[in-house]
Parts: sequence; structure tokens; C-alpha cells
Amino acid sequence: MNEIQGPTPAGTSRPYRNLSDALRAHRTDPANIEFITAIVDAVGISSLIDRGRYIEAIRLGEGAPLHIGKTYTNGFTEDEQILVGSAALRLRPSEGRAPYFYVSHPSEFRPLSPLKKPASRAPRASSAAPAKPKATPVAEREYGVCDVCFMVRNASGGCNCD
Repeated sequence: MNEIQGPTPAGTSRPYRNLSDALRAHRTDPANIEFITAIVDAVGISSLIDRGRYIEAIRLGEGAPLHIGKTYTNGFTEDEQILVGSAALRLRPSEGRAPYFYVSHPSEFRPLSPLKKPASRAPRASSAAPAKPKATPVAEREYGVCDVCFMVRNASGGCNCD
């Protein structure tokens, strides 16, 4: 793929100097930065280009460019073995970019809600201030209607014609 890469549909295509600038510009989740860096180091990248929704990483050698999105990296071949740490990535077939494969980023596997701390068995100290009673809604009061201008009187009994 030695062809010249064109701009995105919005015309926002621009090259990045390095991977950290690209990840910062795309507001990548900090949990994914180390993972993406390991993938880019393992594959070998010559340049990084902004493509709007993803970062296009052009490989040094043969092979399709990688598309680095917020939750995935796409553009691997079926027989490609990428090691991150000591584990090989589990590649899944891409639906939108066949015949390539993708891998999900670690942020996709975190629980959505933070884990709750277990309740302690010890009773709480009663030194805390007593709870304030809830405020109840006050019923609207009627102050009457002016006999002259037929406007509603205010709390002091006045109206616009006084």
C-alpha cells in the first residue's frame, strides 16, 4: 500500500509526529495506552495519520494499515501473531473491514460500575450530627384578587393599581 492517503470526508486528515501525540489527540483511555504502544512496537509503524474516528497506522513493511479506534485496533491478517507482554492477542474477524481481523482494547473488559466496598460489621459511632428532616413542599397560598384590576394580590396585599 504505497498509495497516497487522502483526507477524511471532513477534510481533517493530518499526520502525527508520534504515537503519544495521536493518542492524546483522540483522548484515548489511559488503560489502553500501554496496550496500543505494545501493538505498534510489535508491528512496526512508519507514520500515523488522523482519520477522524480512528488513527491510521501505516506499517513499515507489507501489510494493511492498522486502524486504531477508541475500543479496538483493526487491520491484522489471520496468520499474524502479535505478542503483548507474554500473551498472543486473540484476533477476531472484522465485520466492516473483511478479510482483516481486530482486537479489543483492555478498557472494554473493565466493569462499567466501580466495585462497591463490602459493608463493615462494626456499628457506626453515634457522634454524627442528627439528620435534618426533609423539607415538605409548601402549599401555594392565595392572597386574593384585586376588585379594580382583577390581578392577583401579592403577599403584602398589593397589586398593580395601588
